[in-house]
Amino acid sequence: MATPLRCSVVLIVTDAADRAIDCLDGLAGQTLAPDSFEVLVIDSAGSAVSGQQVEAWLAAHPGLPWQLHRLPGENLSAARNYAARIAQTSLLLFTTADCVAQPDWAASLLGHFEQPDVIGVKGTLTTRQAGLLPQFVQVEFEDRYERLAKAGHLDFIDIDSAGYRRDVFLANGGFDERLEVNGDHELSFRLAAKGYRLLFAPEAQVVHRHENTLAAYARRKFAIAFWKPLLTHWHPERLVFDSYTPQSLKMQMLLWAAILLLLPVAGGSLFWHELRPAWTLLGLAALLYGLSIAPFVRRSAGHSWQLAVAAPGLLAVRAVALSLGYAAGTVHFVGTPPGATRPVIPGWMRLIKRGMDIVGALAGLLAGVPLVLLAAIAIKLDSRGPIFYLQRRVGEHGRSFRIVKLRSMQVNAEERLAELIDLTALDEPAFKLVDDPRVTRVGRLLRRYSLDEWPQFWNVLLGEMSLVGPRPEEERIVALYNDYQRQRLLMKPGITGPMQVSGRGDLSLRDRIALELDYIQHYTLWRDIEILFKTVPTVLSSRGAR
Repeated sequence: MATPLRCSVVLIVTDAADRAIDCLDGLAGQTLAPDSFEVLVIDSAGSAVSGQQVEAWLAAHPGLPWQLHRLPGENLSAARNYAARIAQTSLLLFTTADCVAQPDWAASLLGHFEQPDVIGVKGTLTTRQAGLLPQFVQVEFEDRYERLAKAGHLDFIDIDSAGYRRDVFLANGGFDERLEVNGDHELSFRLAAKGYRLLFAPEAQVVHRHENTLAAYARRKFAIAFWKPLLTHWHPERLVFDSYTPQSLKMQMLLWAAILLLLPVAGGSLFWHELRPAWTLLGLAALLYGLSIAPFVRRSAGHSWQLAVAAPGLLAVRAVALSLGYAAGTVHFVGTPPGATRPVIPGWMRLIKRGMDIVGALAGLLAGVPLVLLAAIAIKLDSRGPIFYLQRRVGEHGRSFRIVKLRSMQVNAEERLAELIDLTALDEPAFKLVDDPRVTRVGRLLRRYSLDEWPQFWNVLLGEMSLVGPRPEEERIVALYNDYQRQRLLMKPGITGPMQVSGRGDLSLRDRIALELDYIQHYTLWRDIEILFKTVPTVLSSRGAR
């Protein structure tokens, strides 16, 4: 009787056949039984030598459900997507021919998928190389792994040691085949934007062959940065922050860009004395750069004093290669390439929208002081319990936050919910109870005119919500969302939005999501202003209020 397959491992073979054989040996040595998972080896290089060596290895290990597929000319993303489509299991594990999986690698990744809400898992890289440059690269990885271990919300998975649920991977189109580099980064950004849960698994290790030469290292950094402008165009929020990239690295790139620009200006002061202040700016940039790299140099010293001495120069090479690559990519991809993905909100619009939120939130909080005071007195006279009600809601990209409302229900409302509705029996992940017995007398008045939501201006000021956007939903409801419904999480939730001015509680989830996705997909600042003006008469009419 055949052993049931637990997962599918995807391995792309390049010209380096010897590395692929080492990788296959590592997979054959897993603590999982070798016949309990399939390995899909994709030869995208079209190299006769590499293909023959893999075939010979497979012939020497008969009985394994492992296959070789030749796709010459396909880029890496297309090859991996092909493997995902033909895979026979529900879980996909990815590694590369530069990696040799540690014996418990697959088992470690699979263990995290026992949690049903986990969609993707990121493992780690280590090395056995003793050279200064490979050790420097390893310190880079360790520095970033420390960040990931502290991150509460993971948004980055690279392909060297990774796992995904196949259904979600395919539903989201897999890796973007337009990207020759960074396709793995872009996919994880896309999934994180929908609020999918991604985990860091430091114990899922592969031994990686890092670059041995400075030229190879600089080329890789340049290539990564060259394609980065497309990612920051499609996901502008990642230009500011992602869970993997240290903020100090961005500062070092900017400082080296400034140094490279100031050097010729400072040199010109030899002929034109008015340019002498450039030397002061150059010195300041060098000082700031030195301060920014100090923590990394200290970490390097923990490995060896030789590495600590070499680190400043290697960090400079990294910063320059990344700066030049990003500049070249920005010029190359100027404008929107044909077929490119439109960002949910372009970067400049995000800044304006945030400015509107801050101004609106401050005005709303100031204007609401007397209203909240009167409501507080009424709430206290009407029923026992606190004035404000705090509840966990799900915001942009699935981030959880505490929403603030004026209490409109009895204090034991949460405990009584199970008496009124069975969440597991819902036709769709949404509910709104008509004549909810848990609502207090004052609460009905507050809800009728949405006055219970006035304190949410505080959430807007904190940046957890926006004035306009999809309504924030409870965590237990979002846990029931399918992939289509998760598109609501692509933007910050709003105090008001298309739902509030188009029926409020009278809308079905299908109609509500259709309205909200149309708002997201065709977002303009003018539409926000239009919704804000429509909100007041809609609220005063109390149509659709629950």
